[in-house]
Amino acid sequence: ADAWSMRCSRAPACAQLYPLTLPPRPRSSGSAPSGRAAMSSIMQYNGAAVIAMAGKDCIAIASDKRYGIRNQTMGCEMKKIFQVGDKAFVGLTGLATDMQTLEQKFRFRSNMYRLREERDMSVEAFANMVTSLLYESRFGPYFCEPIVAGLGGADGKTPFLCGMDLLGAQVRTDDFMVGGDCTQALYGLCESMYRPGLEPDDLFEVLAQCLLSGVDRDCLAGWGCVVHVLTPEGVTTRDLKGRMD
Repeated sequence: ADAWSMRCSRAPACAQLYPLTLPPRPRSSGSAPSGRAAMSSIMQYNGAAVIAMAGKDCIAIASDKRYGIRNQTMGCEMKKIFQVGDKAFVGLTGLATDMQTLEQKFRFRSNMYRLREERDMSVEAFANMVTSLLYESRFGPYFCEPIVAGLGGADGKTPFLCGMDLLGAQVRTDDFMVGGDCTQALYGLCESMYRPGLEPDDLFEVLAQCLLSGVDRDCLAGWGCVVHVLTPEGVTTRDLKGRMD
């Protein structure tokens, strides 16, 4: 009896020391818990900025070189634009791992098309292939938004620009296309500086100025850029230095 009474008398004390329900964690004024930074979009995890422009029988596509993990810069030599065939480029923005996976899948399907058809894939067919590949994974999408640029048409000199979202929905335009983290700044600069019918040298100058000025307004992109100018005669690639602070 004495042992039973002692056990009952200790029960309330145990309940106070080890409560079954924990008190709610205090939160700061924002939506994220105190002491923990709010999670940004997964599309901004690594940072990127890509611009594609159409000129007179030519196109240009450029990207920044920064590779980061949120606000921490890990490197400044990341490749985000890939050439597929003689007259097609694809620029990738979003999660870096998905960018590498998609680049390998694009190259594999392009090589299979070349082996089967004995000719290079046109830029229009390549854009449709990218759309099909992204839509196949719509229930578990790749966190990547491609921008396809190249020369197509019957004469092989018509500029072609196409942008897509995660599911492969296409947006085609005949002037310029932007993607990445600082799209608002890039849109404003492109709309103010772009002119139709630019020659390759003028197109390079406009595109370079738009990209360098746009990434200065975003901390997740920048640290230099690379510009590819595609003409019927070939490709010209230039590396540009940017602010690294």
